[in-house]
Amino acid sequence: MADAREMNERRLRRLQQMRRAGSVTNASEALSSIWNAGKKPESIVLRSALLRSDGERSRLTKLVLPRGMALRFYLLAVFEAQCRLDAGDLWQNVRPLKGAADSWSALAAIDGAYDTASGAYNAGLKNMPPDLRGSARAEERLRTMKMEDLRLRQIKGALRTLEELGKEDALVSVPRGARGHRLYEDFSLMEEGGRGDMPTPGLYTVPVRSWTGTRTITLPLDFFLKGWIQVLNPSEVATWLILRMLSQWATRRHRLSGVFLTTRTRMQYFGLRDDAWEDGCRRLLEFGLIRHAEPPEGLEAAVEAIGDPVIKALFSQPTRVRQVHEPHFWQMTDDGLAENAAQRLDRELTHRRVALADAAMKRAQHGPERSADQASAGG
Repeated sequence: MADAREMNERRLRRLQQMRRAGSVTNASEALSSIWNAGKKPESIVLRSALLRSDGERSRLTKLVLPRGMALRFYLLAVFEAQCRLDAGDLWQNVRPLKGAADSWSALAAIDGAYDTASGAYNAGLKNMPPDLRGSARAEERLRTMKMEDLRLRQIKGALRTLEELGKEDALVSVPRGARGHRLYEDFSLMEEGGRGDMPTPGLYTVPVRSWTGTRTITLPLDFFLKGWIQVLNPSEVATWLILRMLSQWATRRHRLSGVFLTTRTRMQYFGLRDDAWEDGCRRLLEFGLIRHAEPPEGLEAAVEAIGDPVIKALFSQPTRVRQVHEPHFWQMTDDGLAENAAQRLDRELTHRRVALADAAMKRAQHGPERSADQASAGG
């Protein structure tokens, strides 16, 4: 529980700093500008190959990392591509990594550098030259420069991570210069299935939406424009994408009774581990992006009628011999995406801080009593 409190406090602190700096707002406005100036797609189409496991882990779950923004960057690149290009068009980079208002760095929200010793952000400002110290204008300029440098470093780190997923799974390719250093500005984007094993890489083209729901899934614009992509953790994004895929594979079942995953099928088809899935579901529920659904009546007969063996396996109800606890049934609540993401998370994380503190206080109060009772029982 102490770890939970610490993690929640760290996340709340980072979120509040991003809100103070306008980081999420600025990134969301940059994305809105790209959408308004481009093709104005009604939704963003994502190939389901990103989510599907190769027998161990999917490309998606390989990007569920505690640090970095690789998954976020890839989804931002997909958004950018579909705002600029038509279905079937080949992607080529037209944006600088930093500097301009339409750069890749401008699309990413970060919280800045936090100094643990002083308990403050941008603590490095105390090291600025004496003749500039105390000048609000100079300090703001230095702060802006530091943020730009941090964003650039995160963008480059994301590109490295996406390239280092493996020869076949790589989601970007970064050419090398004469001395072997990476030419980040010239990176190439790969399709959701990765670079592939052919001599010619699987370069990204804008997909055509598959109405069967098995080859592509659609992502609402609000996921990008309301700041959710900026503030959700990678495990939460991965969980949200998988639930979204299930909901679009079985639209009627999702609408009437919700969708679910057992541990076995989740690991087999998506490779997402228990802790990431369970924590992702809890947080998405708190943030208003999913809700509990009542288990349906007559589920087994309905599942038997499903023709697609993959979908049938995903929706097969576990027996109590194999699993004591039945899985939760979930429904997506896209209305929740319309809310300002940073504000919603601030509110929910603040509530969670209070709840965790209350729980810790109750444990501290009851701890001595339990110890005395145990000692008495032992005597």
